[in-house]
Amino acid sequence: MTNPAASHDAMRTHATRLQTTSLRSLVEGDPARATDFAFRIGPLYVNFARQGYDREALDQLFSLAEANDLAGRIRALFDGEPVNTTEHRPALHTALRSDLSDAPVAKAAHAQAIDVRARMRGWVQALAAGPVTDIVSIGIGGSDLGPRLAAGALSEPAAGRFRLHFLSNIDGNAVERMLAELDPARTAVLLVSKSFGTRETLLNGEILRDWLDDASRLYAITANVDRAREAFDIPAERVLPMWDWVGGRYSLWSAVGLPVALAIGMDGFEAMLAGAAEMDAHVLRQPLRQNVAVWHALTAVWNRNALGLSTQAVLPYDDRLKLLPNYLQQLVMESLGKSVRADGSPVTCDTVAAWWGGVGTDSQHSFFQALHQGTQVVPLDLIGIADPGHDYRANRDELHANLLAQSEALANGDSHDDPHRVYPGGRPSTWLQLDRLEPRALGALLALYEHSVYLQGVIWGINPFDQFGVELGKQLASQLLPALAGDADASDPVTRELLAQLRGRA
Repeated sequence: MTNPAASHDAMRTHATRLQTTSLRSLVEGDPARATDFAFRIGPLYVNFARQGYDREALDQLFSLAEANDLAGRIRALFDGEPVNTTEHRPALHTALRSDLSDAPVAKAAHAQAIDVRARMRGWVQALAAGPVTDIVSIGIGGSDLGPRLAAGALSEPAAGRFRLHFLSNIDGNAVERMLAELDPARTAVLLVSKSFGTRETLLNGEILRDWLDDASRLYAITANVDRAREAFDIPAERVLPMWDWVGGRYSLWSAVGLPVALAIGMDGFEAMLAGAAEMDAHVLRQPLRQNVAVWHALTAVWNRNALGLSTQAVLPYDDRLKLLPNYLQQLVMESLGKSVRADGSPVTCDTVAAWWGGVGTDSQHSFFQALHQGTQVVPLDLIGIADPGHDYRANRDELHANLLAQSEALANGDSHDDPHRVYPGGRPSTWLQLDRLEPRALGALLALYEHSVYLQGVIWGINPFDQFGVELGKQLASQLLPALAGDADASDPVTRELLAQLRGRA
């Protein structure tokens, strides 16, 4: 693995060379760029033509990919090598959806996934045959964001067999408002927690357990079957397993995806897995220069390290994907928000950008002013759906016109005699297009982002599969509970003052 700092200097040389070259000039000076910088993988089309590198800079980026043995590291991921180096584990989320490795550990993981999917299908059928109309899925982070995104994006407008509700926040207002709409006699509850020790999930689970009129409609998805039995008296037959070799933010493809199967049917869930498997096969088998995940990862590294851009926006032009920015915030920033390399040494260049975004066209009337004329350049992932699946032709055309226009305007800008009306352009973007928003296409899109994140981690020399940074705040929260109950006091003077203010107004 190379030192990212040394490669940073080489990238900066190209960035300096291209500093006065506009995105418009890059495109006009290379007529084949619009097609040569594009990929089609099944139902997904991706175009990098409006990113700020030329072919010479790309050569350097691919040299960086080769020096870091990205092809070998991709194979290591699929083969179940301990790529999660700090926790000495594999990261075998690909085995949940594809069988592309002959390594025994990967084969065993895939066999386990197939067995669990058969149990999931049985659960879906059994619940559909009973009186349940509403499903409450209780989880947080990776146990919530993926299923919430996919179920919301893929559910049909007409009412399905179940109404799905997601509960993640520990704020009691969320559970109070949700319960006001539900009948305990017609509700089933899923507790989703890898460790079954997550405080938000356990506290909300206790409320729902006590509210239900029949404990047999309480289910768990966890790697800690014993804890589910001890804490909630849930028998093994109502527990689906998770495994240590799947991180929470990569767990959508496991039994954590049960809410998706309940929303769109088990066949639909398996179609989403098939789309992800199609992307897996592309990433594993294609050489680096023909590999869309490698391009996506190198683009992120270029924007962060060569151009020094500190944020990244993701803008889906389809309301059904409004939760995609939230999902990607966790996937990218929890994975890559590291300042220490896998060997324990400090990272010597910038790592993850701050990811954010919103849905078009709403966002055009919100933060697009800053995107077009602000002092900070923000690269974008623009996501469109070719066939929106509705019959409102004028709406479709207007949405597509806005998506196309924003991509062009952000890149090319516009001159004007009035400086207040000048658009500087030079805002790079990647175009990602789904033929339709259906399970196979969404699976491919999400798998692309997963692979890109992993490869960025390889280039920066960091482990994208641990998340120790989220632990300190949780530990302090547990220590402060006695202080909130009046049985102790805080040791930090500012915390003591803030605690006094909370007590005085409660």
